[in-house]
Amino acid sequence: MPTTIELYWDAGSTNSYFAWHLIRPLAARRNAELVTHPFNLGYVFRHHNYVLMDEPAAKIANRKRDLARWAEKYRLPFRFPDLFPIKTSRILRGAIAARGWQREADYIDAIFRRYWERNDASIAEPAGLRAVAAELEIDADAFDAACDSEEVRQALIDSTDAGLSRGVFGTPSFVINGELFWGKDRMDFIEDELLRAAP
Repeated sequence: MPTTIELYWDAGSTNSYFAWHLIRPLAARRNAELVTHPFNLGYVFRHHNYVLMDEPAAKIANRKRDLARWAEKYRLPFRFPDLFPIKTSRILRGAIAARGWQREADYIDAIFRRYWERNDASIAEPAGLRAVAAELEIDADAFDAACDSEEVRQALIDSTDAGLSRGVFGTPSFVINGELFWGKDRMDFIEDELLRAAP
């Protein structure tokens, strides 16, 4: 039976973008199953009284340069978007809705590509997500209705609360056999854990 990697992610997280591209080949290489959990960072930041951009300018500048290094190293077409941050709760609900069409991974691919590669902040709005649904050949009206449904709204709340109860405080976070790993730069530790868990 494959080991399960649980990934907590948010569409507005630069590190989630990189982790999404790094964890999938690792999971395939180690025959692990990847399960994704949307995690509403906006809610979590408010919960912890954390202000995302309230940091020294030098630190923010260094972080952006470091992200460029990651993009260069892994040959990813990343670019920092002009509009940042964006509200992601509806985007995250869209991932849960996309499960109903068995397109969740494709949806995550699409939103990361649009925002972190194509500078497309329209995904923060219903019309932008309708375009994503159309790209995935999902009926846009049905997708809209699913995103607005009480069931999907509650599912995002439950997913975020479940992460908090497990000690998740940021994204990306990975849980393997009860062990929590935080950050896109934890792939070596994750692979070590998968090797330990291998039959």
